[in-house]
Amino acid sequence: MIESFAASSAVRLAVLVILFAGVVAGAFGIMNLELGRRSMRRRLETGAEDAPIPGLLPSGSLRSSDSESSWARLIARIEKSGLSLADTNDHSLRQKLAAAGFSQPWAPRAYTLIRLALVIILPALWLAFRFLSPDRPSLMWLYFQCMLAALAGLYLPPLVVSAKADRRQEAIINGFPDALDLMLVCVEAGLGLEAAFARVGQEMANTHPLIAQQLGNVVLELRAGRSREDALRRMADRAQADEIRAFATLLIQSTKLGSSVAQTLRIYAAEMREKRRMRAEEKAHRLPVLLSVPLVACMLPVMIGVLMLPAAIRVIRSLLPALGG
Repeated sequence: MIESFAASSAVRLAVLVILFAGVVAGAFGIMNLELGRRSMRRRLETGAEDAPIPGLLPSGSLRSSDSESSWARLIARIEKSGLSLADTNDHSLRQKLAAAGFSQPWAPRAYTLIRLALVIILPALWLAFRFLSPDRPSLMWLYFQCMLAALAGLYLPPLVVSAKADRRQEAIINGFPDALDLMLVCVEAGLGLEAAFARVGQEMANTHPLIAQQLGNVVLELRAGRSREDALRRMADRAQADEIRAFATLLIQSTKLGSSVAQTLRIYAAEMREKRRMRAEEKAHRLPVLLSVPLVACMLPVMIGVLMLPAAIRVIRSLLPALGG
């Protein structure tokens, strides 16, 4: 039955039309995203002088334009059609996406939509590729391949989000000691904690934009009326890093106990610099072990062959006449 469908020109034409429509839709979506990013970058560049802290829009409003994006409109249309994209464990999913840098309100629904689309598109593309290929696999083998493609589409987005969250967390941890040093200078100069966060966020907008974004969000929440303890804990939840969580806990305890914030920042900045140096030393010590794997797998067999080949040739030249004589 599969061979009859594959031999039909109408089926092949339909598959080609579906593939062309998918490619056009993907290109159109990528073009819309790029145009949206360019327009947002243009707005930020034109209003950069008026924005006092990172994260504040040029218009001075706390509302973003994420609801006007193409992703938000697409998700709204899909949910209006009757398909719910809400996840059962929405809170943990939202925390994972926020740790990876996707803090938009529609991010969990877009994540669910992407997984659902990949589960359907990847098997369909593989099925179309196998139909257009000259060799025809068996039905059971084709079913197994499509199942693997569906599993890849199901588990590929979590891997991408996890890898992006790890890179983002590493960048925040490596740049946070510099932020603590600048914050210590601001606090010792007489600035309050909120003003110190705003000033450090401005200074680190180019060198460490992730840290500047975190500090800018804290300042916005404090100015919106949220308590300092709640704002610091929310910053730790967004960063998903133990060092940032410990920093928030230290500041909260220093505020409650009335201890010196400058002394707390000085001690914790020294500890974080020491941890960063120890992580660098650990990576340097792991390098010989990692290099031994390609050396043993690639270079050692070649060296053994080069050293043993002359001896093997001599043995063969001496043994063959004796065996033939």
